[in-house]
Amino acid sequence: MKNIIKSTLLLLCAIGLFTACDDDLDHNPTLVKPTQFVLNTPAISTTGVVDLANSDSVNLTCSQPDYGFPASTKYTVQIATKADMSDAADLSQSFTSTHLNLDAAEVAATLTNLELAAGHTEAEFPLTVPVYFRAKAVMTKADGTEIDTTAITSNVVSLQKVFLRFSLPAVTCPENLYITGGFNGWSWDTALQMVEVYGSRDNANSTAVFWHMVYIDGSGIKFNTAKAWDGNERGYAGITVDPASEKLSEIEASSDGNIASNKPGWYLMVVRAQVNGRNIDYTVTFNEPNVWLMGPVVGNSDWKELEPGMSFTVPSTADGQFVSPEFKAAVPGGDGDGIRFYVKIPGYDWWKAEMIVGGDFGKTITYRGNGGDQARVAGNVGQRVYLNFTSETGEVK
Repeated sequence: MKNIIKSTLLLLCAIGLFTACDDDLDHNPTLVKPTQFVLNTPAISTTGVVDLANSDSVNLTCSQPDYGFPASTKYTVQIATKADMSDAADLSQSFTSTHLNLDAAEVAATLTNLELAAGHTEAEFPLTVPVYFRAKAVMTKADGTEIDTTAITSNVVSLQKVFLRFSLPAVTCPENLYITGGFNGWSWDTALQMVEVYGSRDNANSTAVFWHMVYIDGSGIKFNTAKAWDGNERGYAGITVDPASEKLSEIEASSDGNIASNKPGWYLMVVRAQVNGRNIDYTVTFNEPNVWLMGPVVGNSDWKELEPGMSFTVPSTADGQFVSPEFKAAVPGGDGDGIRFYVKIPGYDWWKAEMIVGGDFGKTITYRGNGGDQARVAGNVGQRVYLNFTSETGEVK
């Protein structure tokens, strides 16, 4: 009897276990690859005018793709000025619900860029244009990672009458230019910051002039307004080489489009930036890499530019030092005369591109740029200035 009861209990447990397994299988969700994703047509698609400048948002709605179960989904939107979406541009916003409230300012700026790319000019704005939208949906994991195999693109909807004012900020002359290249292993972290020539910025004509000594080899250099590979960096095709350059014949494009030299060495690189419509044009001069002593240390009181015999020696390597002639006279520094040295920028007085090292400035080369008169550093007869333009350091000894 006990054996019969035991067997019956075991059988009931087994049935319960199988039933539980069947229940789990019945409720396990199965991922379905969606075949349709609907972006709803806006109610005012054809009847109303949307003025982006007086709107906070452009509101769209969509349905969630059928993944077989409710799922975390990321939605993004593209806009275009053509019905076939051939000029589509991605908006930066993303959404986790089916209410897609697009930032009107971003929509306006993106559309302005699209209209400029299509050949319109700023003078033609404002415009009333049709705008086309489509959305992308993709399922995401708990950490937000997209599951690429679940991505699906919606149908296209439109707003036929969008009033678009010119929505881009004014283009201004850059405040900074940075150089990277073979000389520093193509690192923006150690990029050279170009020096603005004193008094060269002309806001009325949107121009400014910058300079720096730079070592250019066969792999070349690029420059940019930011320390980044952001698509705005300029190589050989992005500049006009000044035909008056003293070292014109040595500058060429590298195989990958950088500003390169067929005779690796040092160059005094001078960049004239000028705003031209929505673009900035760069005319670049490549001159001899001369640094000059100036003032009483040269042994006279002439204050003559390009004093014969007073230029620095030029190193042959990217990490070498420029070395001045020996000082022919002592200078007290402080409130009196001090060590003065400079590079000559065509069309500008010497002091508009001077620099200083030593004394209170330590071993860092400090450029005058657009700043005021620099403090004086003392020097003794027989001393020299040593400069390393790659590391931006130097000393007097």
